[in-house]
Amino acid sequence: MSIKTLIQTKKNGYRLNGFTFDEVGDDHMFTGLETPMKADAFQTTNDEKKKQISSLFQQIMDVLGLDLTDDSLKGTPDRVAKMYVEEIFSGLDPKNKPKIALFDNKYQYNQMLVEKDITFYSNCEHHFVPIIGKAHVAYISSGKVIGLSKLNRIVQYYAKRPQVQERLTNQIAEELKTALQTEDVAVIIDAKHLCVSSRGVQDDTSATVTSHYGGRFNSSSKINELLNYINHN
Repeated sequence: MSIKTLIQTKKNGYRLNGFTFDEVGDDHMFTGLETPMKADAFQTTNDEKKKQISSLFQQIMDVLGLDLTDDSLKGTPDRVAKMYVEEIFSGLDPKNKPKIALFDNKYQYNQMLVEKDITFYSNCEHHFVPIIGKAHVAYISSGKVIGLSKLNRIVQYYAKRPQVQERLTNQIAEELKTALQTEDVAVIIDAKHLCVSSRGVQDDTSATVTSHYGGRFNSSSKINELLNYINHN
């Protein structure tokens, strides 16, 4: 949806499940597994995206009343543009998707493998403020294994885009299933949302936990075993 179309639909009172945007407020709107993207999202080069973002962010700073001639601020639009494209939203670009190599499970390890406490930084797609958390991922080999660092890289790839935690959890899980050629995958995410703690309701103590249990992990015994690994110091 173009910016012009979005503005027009908002003026006409666009409704989601019978509610206006204002009525929905800060509530979650998990629209699907795929990150909402325009069909022509990658026809513009990264350099051109950075130029456009820099120009637009300069306008935002100007509207806020900031003095863009100040030495401390004059480089901010370019820094923000570079950060958006090359860093915190780099997971939007499929070229940055980690390449996964599978290896035979020659050591015949047939129990669950758990990679816990994977620190990630994402951004809430409703307010573009940080989501900071830890991901715990696990799988049971179907005869193939991957390098441990690739588990971290998959988490980081999907975290580095505007996100909803439920979608992030499922995207990581589905990618692991595809990469590992097995349904026996589990993902647990424990995160703090700055849209909750730094604005709105301003609750600094709450955290959000989401999970996905696939295949053999979808049983109470395996879930308890996984939680024991995660909670073990």
